[in-house]
Amino acid sequence: MSSAAFDKPSLLQRVLPLFRGFDWMLLLVLTMLASVGLVAMYSSGYDHGTRFYDHGRNMVLAAGILFVVAQIPPQRLMMLAVPLYTAGVALLVAVALFGIIKKGAQRWINVGLVIQPSEILKIAMPLMLAWWFQKREGQLRPLDFVVAGALLAVPVGLIMKQPDLGTSLLVLAA
Repeated sequence: MSSAAFDKPSLLQRVLPLFRGFDWMLLLVLTMLASVGLVAMYSSGYDHGTRFYDHGRNMVLAAGILFVVAQIPPQRLMMLAVPLYTAGVALLVAVALFGIIKKGAQRWINVGLVIQPSEILKIAMPLMLAWWFQKREGQLRPLDFVVAGALLAVPVGLIMKQPDLGTSLLVLAA
């Protein structure tokens, strides 16, 4: 037998670093809130279990995605801020020009598949503002806040034009 087999770290030794610095209290609170939500959904309208199980499956998928995204270093996420924001705003302009109208609102666009670009801004807007203020850290002036307000006003205005008050308020709350 080769000594190389003994030098190879076990699966546990390779997985443990993924959980270093993990906020276990936050995970506990999120799990409790999700459980209460599932119980409320189950008790309010159990329709042969399809919605309940589908929602439970979606929550497990979301938790998996959350865990994977949490492994990405913040510096890497910052590199995505400007391209994601630019693409989101460009798609919002495209929606205003030739978007798909459903139920009286022009919120969707077909780019090979039908998407709602305002959903991209829910993630892109906080990233963009974090990028903007991180670049000016230690030397903030009033003009920097005016520019940040303009960065926020453009997508919020385009989303309000669709009209989509709920999403525009969520993007504004960024």
